[in-house]
Amino acid sequence: MADLMRGTRASARPGEGAPGGVQVLNRAFDLLEELASHREPESLTDLARTTGLSKTTAYRILSTMVERGYAARALDGGYTVGHRLFATASSRIDALDLQAEARPRVLALQRQLHLTSYLGVMDGPFISIIEKETYGELADGFVEVGRRYPSHCSSMGKCMLACLSSRDLSDMLAGFELKAFTPRTITDKDEFRAHLRKVREQGWASDIEESSPDHRCVAAPVFNFRGDAIAVVGVSGSNDEMPDARIPEIARHVVRAAKEVSGSMGYAE
Repeated sequence: MADLMRGTRASARPGEGAPGGVQVLNRAFDLLEELASHREPESLTDLARTTGLSKTTAYRILSTMVERGYAARALDGGYTVGHRLFATASSRIDALDLQAEARPRVLALQRQLHLTSYLGVMDGPFISIIEKETYGELADGFVEVGRRYPSHCSSMGKCMLACLSSRDLSDMLAGFELKAFTPRTITDKDEFRAHLRKVREQGWASDIEESSPDHRCVAAPVFNFRGDAIAVVGVSGSNDEMPDARIPEIARHVVRAAKEVSGSMGYAE
């Protein structure tokens, strides 16, 4: 939140210098952004200096912000962000609907890449598809909404598994067979762990005929405001539709779409 707020400080402030309430609002937002950009409490003197306000003006505005809960006084007399700001932001975040936020990006991927696109969520050691935009006249029979697919041979599943801690991954894979669906399916758990490290480093995963012959997919994870992986966005197609040379370009589009969905869910890198 602090980074998002801080990103607006350098630009010119609309209405700066305007009389009355607009000017007061600009000054209040200046103070709020300054508070949000620091972990430790700031003194009135420092706040006045960094925002260009007089101490009297800064104190008057801060007093109102404290009264409303958007700022708080620390034990040392300094000021910090108040609980009301977090409560206000949280109410918006809690109201977010993953599918509603993701649907426009999933559709955009289908139109940009001319590939079938998906939104999936983790379901134990499986991935469940909750949104699909089919490309072309023939429906993609590889993946269907509402069905569960083994994560170890799916780009979407591998993305989610790669975001788990080592301990959580061990728990997830305990007793789960890495069943071979094609000669390309990774069935050795040590090899699979090494593969997931690569997925985590590059930020996306691929499935090159690991689940079905002549079927490829690329996916990237979606994060919420806490930084938890909550879903995954992906596209799929045939070997002809997704040749090796095209995979990097597809990955860039998918990663961008996943980041946009993450941002709409409150995630800030």
